[in-house]
Amino acid sequence: MQIPLEISFVDTELSPAVEFDVRQHVKKLEKFYDAITSCHVYVAAPHQHHRKGNQYEVRIEVRVPGTELAVSHRPGDVNAHEDIHVTVRDAFNAIGRQLKKWKEK
Repeated sequence: MQIPLEISFVDTELSPAVEFDVRQHVKKLEKFYDAITSCHVYVAAPHQHHRKGNQYEVRIEVRVPGTELAVSHRPGDVNAHEDIHVTVRDAFNAIGRQLKKWKEK
């Protein structure tokens, strides 16, 4: 990657475990497609619920030559997104699919 990975935590505390998880997923993306020029990952807990668990949101922006790919995994009805690691995994799976489709073109 030409520009170092950027990870931003919004409305939630920085978590070394989540940061490590994100870095591992980015390494997998780079192995799949080595022409990624930059990657920005935003981790947010926009709604703080006291009765229910917090639902997390992850937005990933990946720049490749000629375009930018983005995915935003919002909570919706997915109760699994109360686990930040599941939300990160789902978001990276989605951006991986986009990257695969873009690479095939």
